[in-house]
Amino acid sequence: MTFQLIDRVAVEEEGDGPVVVCVHGLGGSSNTYTPLMPAMARHRVVRVDLPGSGRSQRVEGPLSIERYVDTMLGICDRLGITRAHWLGHSLGTIVCQHIAAAHPKLVASVALFGPLIAPPDAARAAMKARAAKAREGAAGMHDIIQSLLQGAISADTRQHHPVVVAFVRESLMRQEGESYARSCEALAGAQAAAIEKIEAPVLLVTGDEDGVAPPQAVRAMADRLHRAASKRVVVLAKCGHWTPVERPDECQRELREFLAANERLAQRSQ
Repeated sequence: MTFQLIDRVAVEEEGDGPVVVCVHGLGGSSNTYTPLMPAMARHRVVRVDLPGSGRSQRVEGPLSIERYVDTMLGICDRLGITRAHWLGHSLGTIVCQHIAAAHPKLVASVALFGPLIAPPDAARAAMKARAAKAREGAAGMHDIIQSLLQGAISADTRQHHPVVVAFVRESLMRQEGESYARSCEALAGAQAAAIEKIEAPVLLVTGDEDGVAPPQAVRAMADRLHRAASKRVVVLAKCGHWTPVERPDECQRELREFLAANERLAQRSQ
């Protein structure tokens, strides 16, 4: 594994083969994808801590989906990546959708975990309120974390998988209040991509207890992917919003099969 900072953004690379680029969600980091690494064996995996998150919290200025997109495109340019499979979780799925719609030549496929097109108005207001709470300091972040541990992961995960609860808690605890607040504001201001233009194959994975990306919303999203080469919706049982962490075995299986199928298709078309 190699590590570097590109314009103060933390970037990890591991492995060789077709490129996979991973974009995490709000409160996450490159570690969100550690449970899925076995499914990406024989690939060159690029994991990024988005500006304002993880080891990239020192990045200054307001954050937005547009800035995240520009960051990812800049990283691809610096690393010589001209085509990749894109993985997104939560907020990161919005970033991937914008890239897939506007830069189709860069996108071999798109696998989205806990996907949403854009937050509804109520969620935007909640994100702004969460940003204000985060700016209260450690006490505010503590309240946010306690609330998310109850609402963002499933009851089964909380009861039977304490290590997953610890992972999510630690991921959130690592977020500095002001940086997390700016990330919340980026999600609050997110605009939908023109997903009807996405041509790449798309995998959509959510949990049956995911309140951010409920199954009915994900299925409605799939219905709008008119031009996608293929699309598959997977709903995981007893799973909340942190799909890669809550149900890693199922996510690994779906991702491994998805990548393999698309690479076979690419080989036949050459």
